Amino acid sequence: MSQQHALRIGLFGFGVVGEGLYKVLQQTPSLKASIEKVCIKNADKPRNAPAYLFTTEKNEILHNNNINVIVEVIDDADAAFQIVSAALRNGKAVVSASKKMLSEHLPEILALQQETGLPLLYEGAACASIPVIRNLEEYYDNDLLQSIQAIVNGSTNYILTKMFAEKLSFKEALLQAQQLGFAESNPTLDIEGYDAVNKWTLLLNHAYGIVEHPNNLVFNGIQQINSYDASVAKERGVQIKLVAQAAKLNNGTIAAFVLPQWVATTHPLSFVQHEYNGVVIESSLADQQFFYGKGAGSFPTASAVLSDIAALRYQYRYEYKKLLQQTPARLGSDFHLRVYVRFNEASVIPKSDFTTIEEWHSGQQQQYFIGVIAFSKLQNSLWWKQPDVALIATSDPIVQDVALKNLQKKSLALAGVAVA
Repeated sequence: MSQQHALRIGLFGFGVVGEGLYKVLQQTPSLKASIEKVCIKNADKPRNAPAYLFTTEKNEILHNNNINVIVEVIDDADAAFQIVSAALRNGKAVVSASKKMLSEHLPEILALQQETGLPLLYEGAACASIPVIRNLEEYYDNDLLQSIQAIVNGSTNYILTKMFAEKLSFKEALLQAQQLGFAESNPTLDIEGYDAVNKWTLLLNHAYGIVEHPNNLVFNGIQQINSYDASVAKERGVQIKLVAQAAKLNNGTIAAFVLPQWVATTHPLSFVQHEYNGVVIESSLADQQFFYGKGAGSFPTASAVLSDIAALRYQYRYEYKKLLQQTPARLGSDFHLRVYVRFNEASVIPKSDFTTIEEWHSGQQQQYFIGVIAFSKLQNSLWWKQPDVALIATSDPIVQDVALKNLQKKSLALAGVAVA
């Protein structure tokens, strides 16, 4: 697709993002991109666009030779995969914002791009308005990339912000997020961490060449966080954020997880409030860099989709350098995590799974401790996802060999055991 060719778009979906894109394209005539047809489910629903644009027949778009770009922004992952697959096989470039579809079908998506030689761009599926995929693709070399920490879900960040700033309960904050359109009427995908881990699957691939199904990553959401957890965090001078994290371990593998985490007030992610997203990337040469922008809403996601559409004018495509041109990194589990664990009944906590327990606090209704647990123990159990248990990674939670040995020595010394 040369720079001179006009982009004639077939759009699937006219919800929050689809309508936002339609409005943005009307304001950017210099892009020379126009929506030729829009496929929707319900033909009778009133929409803010001319009726002739709409159809309920997907093949009217997929087999239209006049259309050279498919933009897919629907919320049905299976249908989205069928659309994307058919579009690429029919010789059309694709832009998508469907993180669930992309993360669950990543191997097939990669193979389709190799097979057809056509681009599939999806910046809007990661952090809405933040161009993090493009930066990971073009700027950061795998060998030099030390770590990434990110807030990738605007809905949960809004809820946690309200719990801290206004001392709202979880339910009150969730209701506000729903009323403002930052959370769905059924908020499960957001608050239980599914949306975040889907996005994280995509970013791990562009950062380190890792291809992994989201179900195989350790993750949780914020559904178990309550006002007590917020008060403990405040006493310690930290905030709670849902953080997606990846870090290079001493053995060269990558530690990766999505968990609620204590964030120090000096950390860049502590400044990410309300529905915003933030990404902190650390590399050997560039040290620490911070990306910040809106992570929810019509226009932020539409802006990322628009950027991808514009890139197609210059035949841009992802090269997947970390996967195809370097030795891909591997996920590792040979490390420990320092965590805060709050619970009602001590019997539900497998205390023997913990290498050390550094603090223990008992109250009338709630109890918590801070301890260090092997990551593999979390991978192979689900006690920490029970409704009456909250597990929160501490600030700087990854503990490796030398630090672990020092902790064990300290623990033995406190117990009155002589150590060498």
